[in-house]
Amino acid sequence: MRVIAVPEYCLGCGLCEIYCAAQHDGYAGNVLKAYKRGKPLSRSRLLNTPFFTCFNTCMHCEDAPCVNACISGAMKRDENNIVYIDADKCVGCYTCVMVCPYGHIKPLPGQKMVLKCDLCRGENIIPACVAHCPNEALKLVD
Repeated sequence: MRVIAVPEYCLGCGLCEIYCAAQHDGYAGNVLKAYKRGKPLSRSRLLNTPFFTCFNTCMHCEDAPCVNACISGAMKRDENNIVYIDADKCVGCYTCVMVCPYGHIKPLPGQKMVLKCDLCRGENIIPACVAHCPNEALKLVD
């Protein structure tokens, strides 16, 4: 499964990023609390740009280069074929960043850690970005 964008419906509002960050910081659906209390500042697992709509999320590749290249075993695939990061094992080598063919995985500056979409693994049936997109520009597909 993965999230895809339907560009002609996207308004570029950025709510997908905001709800993604809130969900992963433990504030599921409460974006106001996420930005008032989130420390460090909430970070989205999506890649977007303020200049144009460019939704980039993990493709959860069948033969994921990031999982194969991870030297610490932090990049994993669960029973639902979702590629995710075991934060306790990540050493911040950024090998996964270099081998991702979609340029999705992003390093956290000043920290030995990376972020990527995990489809809100273990938290929701529908990822937060898809659930809160006001124009239904994001779709969860197999």
